[in-house]
Amino acid sequence: MDSLRDGNHTAVTEFILLGLTHDPVLRVFLFIIILCIYLVTICGNLCTILLIRVSTQLHHPMYFFLSNLAFADMIFSSSVTPNMLINFLVDKNRISYHGCCIQLDTVAFFGAVECFLLAAMAYDRFVAICNPLLYSTKMSTQVCVRLLVVAYTSGCFSASSFTVSFFSLVFCGHNTVNHFFCDFAPLREVACSEDSVLILLSPFTAGSILMFTVIVIAVSYIYILITILKMRSTEGRHKAFSTCTSHLTAVALFYGTVMFIYLMPKSSYSTDQNKVISVFYMVVIPMLNPIIYSLRNYEMKGALKRQLGRKRFP
Repeated sequence: MDSLRDGNHTAVTEFILLGLTHDPVLRVFLFIIILCIYLVTICGNLCTILLIRVSTQLHHPMYFFLSNLAFADMIFSSSVTPNMLINFLVDKNRISYHGCCIQLDTVAFFGAVECFLLAAMAYDRFVAICNPLLYSTKMSTQVCVRLLVVAYTSGCFSASSFTVSFFSLVFCGHNTVNHFFCDFAPLREVACSEDSVLILLSPFTAGSILMFTVIVIAVSYIYILITILKMRSTEGRHKAFSTCTSHLTAVALFYGTVMFIYLMPKSSYSTDQNKVISVFYMVVIPMLNPIIYSLRNYEMKGALKRQLGRKRFP
């Protein structure tokens, strides 16, 4: 049973997720591709965390935040991908009412955490390049822990706002969600009524987190750019900029897709386009982050080579 009678309404107890496609051949192909991506995501981020943990030369604030970003990426992807893989194997992918809320909250929580971690990493680069003599003071262990607490506190606020908005929706029997996970916009489409005030809480919170972190990142990189342009040495400019390329790439990928999904007018793109972009944002980017930081970061590559050398020649 997917609904219960509640007065004049039929209260929904579960939802049916339509997924990405109904084509059986395409479903098998997507299952294999996304399963491979998910396995690479878990392995890549776990290796990043372990490498930072065992390599003393990576015990710096930037890598402290990177290891937490890798953890957030793993949970962020795991909150959606396994359920999406199941969707490819069954005719109807059902998720309980409360399970849908938990999935929505997990995505909201770790999405906000990732925003603040990327902002903290931008601030770290700002201090390292613009105030190198004060780096050890301004990016002490206590400061890093406080920034991490702020990141997870923002995640709690984000998840709480989505919980309130979710429970303000009233579902009257129609429980088919045109998405591969419990995203808030498709849920609103199947709701028969909503609290006009409480429903605005989640987009306001998410928008505030996005705007604040974007401003922190933008201001940090404006000062970084000004500092780099003032450097007389070409080699110094290149070295300073090279420490930022990995982070800039990760920021561009993450914020580019998030802003397209949540800030673009809904009339300008279809639900199917939204699904494809959501796959990139929730499945592909968590896989790309460890690759970006491994291939474009000399310290990470050096630490990896040293660890592999120790394994070969103990």
